[in-house]
Amino acid sequence: MAKRPTKPAKTAASDDGDDAPAPKGSYKLVIVESPAKAKTITKYLGSGFKVEASKGHIRDLPPRAPKGSKQPVPGVDLDNDFEPTYEVSEDRKAQVTALKKLAKGAGEIWFATDLDREGEAIAWHLAELLGVDPLKAKRVEFDEITRTAILKAFEEPRPIDINRVNAQQARRILDRIVGYEVSPVLWKKVAGGLSAGRVQSVALKLIVDREREIRAFQPDEYWKVEAAMTPDAAKGAALAKDWNTFMARRDDRHKGPTVKEQSAWLAERNGIECELVQVGGKPLDLGREVPKYEDHPDFG
Repeated sequence: MAKRPTKPAKTAASDDGDDAPAPKGSYKLVIVESPAKAKTITKYLGSGFKVEASKGHIRDLPPRAPKGSKQPVPGVDLDNDFEPTYEVSEDRKAQVTALKKLAKGAGEIWFATDLDREGEAIAWHLAELLGVDPLKAKRVEFDEITRTAILKAFEEPRPIDINRVNAQQARRILDRIVGYEVSPVLWKKVAGGLSAGRVQSVALKLIVDREREIRAFQPDEYWKVEAAMTPDAAKGAALAKDWNTFMARRDDRHKGPTVKEQSAWLAERNGIECELVQVGGKPLDLGREVPKYEDHPDFG
């Protein structure tokens, strides 16, 4: 399972190591994901806040294992409770440095990342990098970018939800494990460059199972007993003649009346389509050989 909140995840050497708690300052730092959101939220919160964007995820499992390592799945210790090791993404190092500088001058740090599991995990990664206890962090969430929603959210901060964080970590770790174990099989059996994750693997299994069903299918002849009927017995003979004439029609492609046309013809004449499904309370199964129901006491 994913790492436990009381045991910080290992951080690769690419982090700059400056994890000291932020001292009190003259402003409150708010971290969101999107730069566009940062500009809008700044207008609503006022001058006492500085709003900065993380620009999405800032840490992730390393793309490859260190040189000389025999770790089959980079960043995931399969022998020690799937313990993850994270590193700051190459394209986020400058952003992390900027956030750490802002954090040093902040009196408070607020995390306003998206309200899904990914957003919760981003808040947790930020808290770890900035030296903030996730259980004492000021986490706010809102589902609309309006003054009312944002101000209300900042009146009701909460700690970072570790259960959501672990749910996201479990998803990410599972993706990595499945990807590194299954993708090489695809390269050998299908084509190079393909990748497999937890979702693709399930979809692939569904496709394979369905294909096996198709290949194992044995065509078999079967029969149905259908009839067009009318509740008015007096009109039955005349309608039967008209029905046969109607069904004998052919269009310029030599095709008979469509199912829609047949249904319309019957509806206009108060007729109904019927299928024989039971005889004497037992399901009718003609199969290849037509059974002789003439001798059945309820037949006729």
